[in-house]
Amino acid sequence: MVQVDGHGATASLIQVRGLDKKYKRGSEEIHVLQGLNLDVDQGEFVAFMGPSGSGKTTLLNLLGGLDVPSAGSIVVSGDEITHMSRGKLTEWRARHVGFIFQMYNLIPVLTAYQNVELPLLLTKLSGAERRKHVETALGLVGLADRMRHYPRQLSGGQEQRVAIARAVVSDPTFLLCDEPTGDLDRKSADEIMALIERLVREYRKTVLMVTHDPVVAQRADTTLHLEKGALVEAGQRRRVPAGGVA
Repeated sequence: MVQVDGHGATASLIQVRGLDKKYKRGSEEIHVLQGLNLDVDQGEFVAFMGPSGSGKTTLLNLLGGLDVPSAGSIVVSGDEITHMSRGKLTEWRARHVGFIFQMYNLIPVLTAYQNVELPLLLTKLSGAERRKHVETALGLVGLADRMRHYPRQLSGGQEQRVAIARAVVSDPTFLLCDEPTGDLDRKSADEIMALIERLVREYRKTVLMVTHDPVVAQRADTTLHLEKGALVEAGQRRRVPAGGVA
């Protein structure tokens, strides 16, 4: 159960306490996040909304270890990530975090297979083991027959599917999605959201997603709004069991 007051169960997968983030812009200090608390359990699907500049992407970057807070702590599966060295944080990200971006961030000179394989090149897996993981991930997103295609040969929706396969190929602890449907038409967006929901329901993946689209946000279990650097719970929906009907 998502908690925004910092009083969640100690067993929560993600625990955020007193999170602050400030930026310097010349002589001006921008206070983006202020004393933010958050608890997220394994298998939760949380959407973050808020106006441009409210700190949504900053929050995702902090949760994913891409940035460090000005104050406060982030604990994931018992690991306190806010004081890790840069090297340790890189290793932690590779094991625990899958990133999905609006613009896919695929490498155009690599095939779908090669793009998905990239995170595994940092592991000790053999070539045969990597192949098994990549083929499984591409099969999961419905692109087993497109693995030799280059990004330019795929539609936007297919490119995002490749990006999702890349994000899950190493079986991360949680997924961070920054406007995953922002560059897609409604039909493709619905297909991507159905895929993300499947990852949550069938594979118990924890998903934290930034979106500006209320239709997309409604697919999450909980929607939180960032207001003046703090989180406000906007609503929850009943979790639909695998194969169930809302």
